[in-house]
Amino acid sequence: MGALANFHIIAPLTDWIAMRITEVRVHKVEFPGHTRAFASVTFDGEFVVHDLRVVEGDGGRFVVMPHRRLPTGERRDVAHPLTNEFRAELQAAVLAEYERCPVSSVK
Repeated sequence: MGALANFHIIAPLTDWIAMRITEVRVHKVEFPGHTRAFASVTFDGEFVVHDLRVVEGDGGRFVVMPHRRLPTGERRDVAHPLTNEFRAELQAAVLAEYERCPVSSVK
């Protein structure tokens, strides 16, 4: 077991406090490939997730969560929504800010 011996499973919280998106910052970029922007999202003015990407795909724009590559080449999300409902809310907030972001901010 080694390092895992120090981890304990605890009961899930029963009184959830819903976190709300309080700020979305978007920085448009011009890179070869499909990435159109990077975004940071702040929750309740207390917690921020950086390096979300706005990607242009065959079916339109969508948001990719921050991730890292494993030695096997597999991509693993660093942070991600747990429900489809929150994923849709997060994507809508990021894409709305992307649309509001002036073209002149592209660097």
